[in-house]
Amino acid sequence: MLARSRYSWDLPPVSFEQLGLVPSLLRAVRESGYDQPTPIQTQAIPPALARRDILGCAQTGTGKTAAFALPILQHLDRTAGDEPVLRALIVTPTRELAAQIGESLSTYGEHLELWHSVVFGGVNDKPQIRELRKGVDALVATPGRLLDLMNRGEINLGKIEIFVLDEADQMLDMGFLPDIRRIVAKLPRERQTLFFSATMPASIRELAGTLLRDPLEVAVARVSEPADVEQHLYFVDKNDKRRLLVDLMNRDRQVSRSLVFSRTKHGANRIVKYLIDAGVGAAAIHGNKSQGARTRALDSFRNGELRVLVATDIAARGLDIDEVSHVINFDLPNVPETYVHRIGRTARAGATGIALSFCDLEERAFLVDIERLLRKHIPRVEQHDYLPTQAPPQATDLASKSGHRPSGGGGGGGKGPSRSQPRRGKRSGQRAPGRRGNNSSRS
Repeated sequence: MLARSRYSWDLPPVSFEQLGLVPSLLRAVRESGYDQPTPIQTQAIPPALARRDILGCAQTGTGKTAAFALPILQHLDRTAGDEPVLRALIVTPTRELAAQIGESLSTYGEHLELWHSVVFGGVNDKPQIRELRKGVDALVATPGRLLDLMNRGEINLGKIEIFVLDEADQMLDMGFLPDIRRIVAKLPRERQTLFFSATMPASIRELAGTLLRDPLEVAVARVSEPADVEQHLYFVDKNDKRRLLVDLMNRDRQVSRSLVFSRTKHGANRIVKYLIDAGVGAAAIHGNKSQGARTRALDSFRNGELRVLVATDIAARGLDIDEVSHVINFDLPNVPETYVHRIGRTARAGATGIALSFCDLEERAFLVDIERLLRKHIPRVEQHDYLPTQAPPQATDLASKSGHRPSGGGGGGGKGPSRSQPRRGKRSGQRAPGRRGNNSSRS
């Protein structure tokens, strides 16, 4: 049976010093600019330091990575021998998320003599193997590359003391469950397991039940719309969506750094081509892109060379991008919770942002489900140049279908969005290096 944590969402603010972290980790946290832990860190770090198994429900952007990275580093540092031995394994579904976790280990391990490495597919494995053969204390891996290297005798999990399964729901969505079971079969039975998922359906709880022993359950991923996101909905014919997108880009230069969501990889490619042809800098990230192409696209987007990054939901999951001015749902998601996850990317760490959603005739059923989840109607932009040929339903029509009434406020009048001023906030960050002996990173 799962035991619920004695911590709660409404805890009064605490400091990192109160969580039981050693001075070297506190120093790295301070140097990173973070002076107060997030709710998931407050809930998870003390029991993780006490070697309890954790079942955590938390979305990307909540500080989840530090919630497991800091306890791992503290345990490894306190029990380190003269030579590195692989004792901590973090398994995550995507290459981007694996790289970001590796950067977090570098950041927080700045003043510790520990080694870690990151392995994932889509790149040459020879440099990864060279690093593994030098010896590491911790390993971050995607399932496919991990199993491949295990089968070739390059990785031995026989001495793992801490196992982290991150983004478990996405693992299942991507079909990794058989791989996870093969990996877990090679782990010692006596270990600490930290299990994190953005959602907690029955299938995830069933998997957690096979991996965890007497876990503490911590949860901060409440499915509710971010408070600081200004939302707008455009009814539009499917064939006019690209023209509407370009029109918004040309009309409003405050649409400065936009994350555009497409349901499909081919759709993402088509959007990028149309934007580039219209003179708007854009790139796509999805599963068919090479690791090099994805890294270049992310770097160009982060440094402002590109105004638009087009992504599928799976490719975008786990990305940590600051100061996204707009999230644009070019395609509405068919899972209502995904809408909340998407728009939250423009209100990260206390910043404000704008979410624009395009809805064609075929997607109106998706809209009903999304608004049922939100328990309110997304404000409509009623006057724009690409109104649909079939009149959109009135909000009251949708309300009668979805079983709720329109909420007040929100300003659904037809003016369209205006850019909100961002507010500075704090979030677990990444930089490089720090490890045993020579203070250089091998991630």
